[in-house]
Amino acid sequence: MPEIAEVETVRNVLKKQILNKKIKDVNIIYDKIIENNPDEFKKILINNSFKDILRRGKWLIFELDKYYLLSHLRMEGKYFLKDHKEEINKHEHLIITFTDNIDLRYHDTRKFGRMKIVKKEDLENTEEIKKQGMEPNSKGLTKEYLKDKFNNKKLPMKTILLDQTIISGLGNIYADEVLFQSQINPLRKASTISLEECAKIVSSTNEIITNAIKNGGTTIRSYTSSLGVSGSYQNYLKVHKREGKNCVVCGNIIKKIKIGGRSTYYCEHCQK
Repeated sequence: MPEIAEVETVRNVLKKQILNKKIKDVNIIYDKIIENNPDEFKKILINNSFKDILRRGKWLIFELDKYYLLSHLRMEGKYFLKDHKEEINKHEHLIITFTDNIDLRYHDTRKFGRMKIVKKEDLENTEEIKKQGMEPNSKGLTKEYLKDKFNNKKLPMKTILLDQTIISGLGNIYADEVLFQSQINPLRKASTISLEECAKIVSSTNEIITNAIKNGGTTIRSYTSSLGVSGSYQNYLKVHKREGKNCVVCGNIIKKIKIGGRSTYYCEHCQK
């Protein structure tokens, strides 16, 4: 699943390619990914253009004149830029055609992605945006903020870090890496985390996500920015997907367990 660094990479690449290009047609092939009325969706987009592309957590936010188009890639969503004459792939479910006959095509093998157009004045009150927690590089992400969120939470730390209402954009990969760098066992109850450990989580989150974005995200299995860029942060992962390998810090074997149905990688020695 694309996480915050991967979504940010897609955003940055798209901004260089499609801003201010007039939309002349919209072909909705699979309308269940769209939460608006399809005809209204098309009407708003046609003859409009994207003024900017923002991001909130894992949501891409395409800015129009009076509206925003929200797009969540979910498990395997990708964007491609193709010549309009190219054959439509069976997994391409939405095609936005610009006046230069270049298509922005949304590709999703599992059809889990979601899109929604909202009025600009309604963005902050839109449920998908309103429930997002602090961004990893936000000044509001402090040790005090996390301590308050963790208090009375009996769930494992791995589960808590995947809660988008606390830290927005962290997913399975980066939650493993943040917990390793913070020397916190993923099975620990959130309520047992100290203020000092919260400070470690804040600094680890900021550092890891900043570096992941610089490296274009992490290319593991299904993720690629799909626009000529592949991430390289997988070369810097210290625990995720390293089951059976030696820990880069202590040399012990990296373990893999399931927490809340999610594969979790950690070092028993470093993360006691």
